[in-house]
Amino acid sequence: MIVTRRAHAKLNVFLRVLGRRDDGYHDIQTAILPLELHDVVTVEPADELEVAVVGERAHELGEAGESLSGRAAHAWATAARVGAPRALITIEKRIPVAAGLGGGSADAAATLLALDELFGSPLSTEAMVEAASTVGSDVPALLAGGPVFAEGRGERVVPLHAVATHWVVLPLPFAVRSADAYRWWDERPETGPDAGALLAAIETGDDEIVGSAMFDDLQPPVAYRHPEVDRAVAAFRDAGALGAIMSGSGPTVVALARHLGHADRIAAAVPGSFVTVCAPPMPPRTMGAPSGVV
Repeated sequence: MIVTRRAHAKLNVFLRVLGRRDDGYHDIQTAILPLELHDVVTVEPADELEVAVVGERAHELGEAGESLSGRAAHAWATAARVGAPRALITIEKRIPVAAGLGGGSADAAATLLALDELFGSPLSTEAMVEAASTVGSDVPALLAGGPVFAEGRGERVVPLHAVATHWVVLPLPFAVRSADAYRWWDERPETGPDAGALLAAIETGDDEIVGSAMFDDLQPPVAYRHPEVDRAVAAFRDAGALGAIMSGSGPTVVALARHLGHADRIAAAVPGSFVTVCAPPMPPRTMGAPSGVV
């Protein structure tokens, strides 16, 4: 048996950093939308654990490989009490790496769900979320398969209603480690406004308000060191976007458009960008396409 799942990229409509915790993580509040852009994760039985990365962006991982998916496999095996994980995990890499789009976390979430299906020992939702939280802060949110509000260090997740939205995405030609972005924030911590009105606008589909109110507390410290981020935001605004921000820990910049035609015009004005849409909401823990569909 082989199980195949899509691992959708994400963007953060807002990222509010509340402060550093005693455990070294940061308390945050964020709204996450899954995007049409995705990796493909395939899992099949094997004599031992092996993670293989293929595809157009496999080289971006370097020699480190896809460590989050390997960690996810061990976390699932521990939660399921099956000993060492015995599976071949193949990741077709399409999402830019270390770009703030959650590619590694999406792959980890898809790996957890695929292993649970492959070996027929379904974990409870609580056990799955707990396993996901040991792998990475974004992984619990990406288990849900749809738009979510997340807080704590990312492990407390509530589904959001969100209509389809059109985005233009500009990956920048360098990587930013999440740990570095948060460390830079620690040097001059500034927390954005309460996001209640922004959450309401997301759920009612008021793109004008969403575009004007989006923010990312990690953007100023990252842009201070990489001014290309602010230049990309300005380019999108000049092209007529409703709003533009860095996504997550960056450096990818995303811009909200009114509709597909508007997104196409913005992308044509900003070289290197591409158009994508918020992936349709999915039932909890289905994470992308049904088995075998990519």
